[in-house]
Amino acid sequence: MEVFKEGKDDYLINTDQDKLDLVNTHQFLKDAYWCKNIPYDIFIRSVQNSLCFGLYHKGRQIGFARIVSDYATIAYIGDVFILPEHRGKGLSKWLMEVVMKHPELQGLRRWSLVTADAHGLYLPFGFRNLSRPERHMELTNPEVYSVRYTGSGKRF
Repeated sequence: MEVFKEGKDDYLINTDQDKLDLVNTHQFLKDAYWCKNIPYDIFIRSVQNSLCFGLYHKGRQIGFARIVSDYATIAYIGDVFILPEHRGKGLSKWLMEVVMKHPELQGLRRWSLVTADAHGLYLPFGFRNLSRPERHMELTNPEVYSVRYTGSGKRF
């Protein structure tokens, strides 16, 4: 997939995974409520299998968003963040604008995301509470990063 870039002022958003600061992104995410204690190797695998957007200020990564998609029918938005010292400048809104207009993510039937506290960010982009929650099911394992499993299902 071709690298997608957009800039304004001293900020740049792009999808070049080689430019991501994976160590610092992981450092932020391992403390985030939605993926608390995510191991580095699991985080790396999630990046490798996703379309990732890095947000940079003067070359330093200060934001991130990860999209999981089949690029035909559905996309899931996850791991969206802006570092605290850069919040309040409209950067998360701009990041979402760039994500939503990415050429490979057009014409999808469904977008989804999960958030505990950022509803106000996503509402302007058309996201709403589930219209038919009775049709949605989930299988969750909130403690998955507390106990590690091998591919065979054995704990280690």
